[in-house]
Amino acid sequence: MRTKDLSYWLFLAPVLLALALVIILPLLIGVYYSFTDWNGIKAGSFLGFENYIDAFKDEEFLDSLWFTTKFSVVSVMLTNIIGLGLALIVTTKIKSSKFLRTVFFMPNLIGGLILGFIWQFIFIKVFSGFGDMFGIESLKGWLSTTETGFWGLVILMSWQMSGYIMIIYIAYLEGLPSELLEASEIDGAGPFQRLRYIIFPLVAPAFTVSMFLTLSNSFKLYDQNLSLTAGGPYNSTQMVAMEIFKTAFGERDMAYAQAKAVVFFIIVAVIALTQVYINKKREVEM
Repeated sequence: MRTKDLSYWLFLAPVLLALALVIILPLLIGVYYSFTDWNGIKAGSFLGFENYIDAFKDEEFLDSLWFTTKFSVVSVMLTNIIGLGLALIVTTKIKSSKFLRTVFFMPNLIGGLILGFIWQFIFIKVFSGFGDMFGIESLKGWLSTTETGFWGLVILMSWQMSGYIMIIYIAYLEGLPSELLEASEIDGAGPFQRLRYIIFPLVAPAFTVSMFLTLSNSFKLYDQNLSLTAGGPYNSTQMVAMEIFKTAFGERDMAYAQAKAVVFFIIVAVIALTQVYINKKREVEM
């Protein structure tokens, strides 16, 4: 299609207008407010980089950023490993593959808040019950420490997102040329050799897409964090999105929260784009 045609821009105009009004304009306004003493209603004096300097001195914000980074690294790895494993299972010639696809995908349909409360019940009540039954003290008091709260969030995120990531891997796995796989099998390649030297290189674009989605979702996690641990104990499992929300609506410091949000946006954008660049480069090398 010739991009200079009027019809092209007429069809594209509603999408561009929505993008500008919903994303670009609020982003620019938010960046401007982060340099002021905006109180949520009006912006007063211009403060320059004062809010940003305070954000990098804020220990609670830095702690939440570090906790979010650790959580994102672990959850991205686990979610993609589990998602790929599930995809490999349901693409084999088993009779219940369609049923298993539905079962594995179902957790992604549950809302984040509800999911958090379900797993909170499991970690607190069910784990404690098993601990009493079998005399395992480590199962009691889950979510009461920073370490168990961290792994609770990782388990929740991996359980919810693995089915969704599985669908992406399935789309690429089912597009693999069967002739190539059959030829490798005839040549004597074992299952692990086919997986390493044929399947992995051919589904490399799926890794790029899946890692980008899991990375962005892990960093901006809020509702599951709120319902599962609420940032406790003592804000030690508080992620960045919750910390920014508390700053804005708990402390009523809108401009300061906006500055934190801009910093967070830049960090996530840099990490996500770097990941996409590295994975795209590896696609060519593989």
